[in-house]
Amino acid sequence: MSLVVQISDTHFGTERPEVVRALHDAIGQLAPDLVVLSGDVTQRARRTQFDAARRFIDSYARPTLVVPGNHDVPLFNLAARLFDPFGGYRRVFGRTLEPVVDTDDLLVIGVNTVRAARHKNGEVSRKQIAHIAERLRHARDTQLRIVVTHQPVHVIREKDIDNLLIGHEGAIDAWSDTGADLVLGGHIHLPYVRPLKNGLWSVQAGTALSTRIREGISNSFHAIRHEGMLARVDQWNFDEGSQVFRAGTATDIPLRRR
Repeated sequence: MSLVVQISDTHFGTERPEVVRALHDAIGQLAPDLVVLSGDVTQRARRTQFDAARRFIDSYARPTLVVPGNHDVPLFNLAARLFDPFGGYRRVFGRTLEPVVDTDDLLVIGVNTVRAARHKNGEVSRKQIAHIAERLRHARDTQLRIVVTHQPVHVIREKDIDNLLIGHEGAIDAWSDTGADLVLGGHIHLPYVRPLKNGLWSVQAGTALSTRIREGISNSFHAIRHEGMLARVDQWNFDEGSQVFRAGTATDIPLRRR
């Protein structure tokens, strides 16, 4: 069995200290094999915000895969945005923008969907889609196969259509055909789990830590358990009264293998 915790849209610079403490404790208690942070690590890509994110990740001391979000490139520093948009991100998370974790039980592929020329809209290129599909073709039957983007490949509200990842149709077709199980995303601060195509599911995370909660939706994260031919996605929500995260909605996902 393996356990993956997905957090997203931490937006350090707007984090709630009580929620930071609660998430640290929850990750410590769950002791996941991997933590995935699916973008918007910071609010404005500032050094202090990246440093705060690094300290948080170091504090819980679990393997962590991080991909950038649109907030992780400078907005107001136009020179940095033009000439070194990922400089601050790379300083704390390393050179690669598309990390991969490959273990006996897990294949987790990070995708950089951020385009510095755009303010918020993300894109996945044909080259990226093909590269990930090729990696998925070589996955083992024992592995839960996860692709991590920042912007969503699927939305459930009409007002979120403009936030869809550019190229999502081709990505869903290619990745479902080559055996992906889950696409993890964030960006819209709305948690949900939905089926897509040929056994592929969209797992969208809310904001884990930020004050930028929307429509009264609490801070949240996902715990994804994988055993045999089943993945179970549990949504954990921050309880304002007790100041801890509590398990909520659960979704069982049967895995298909050829």
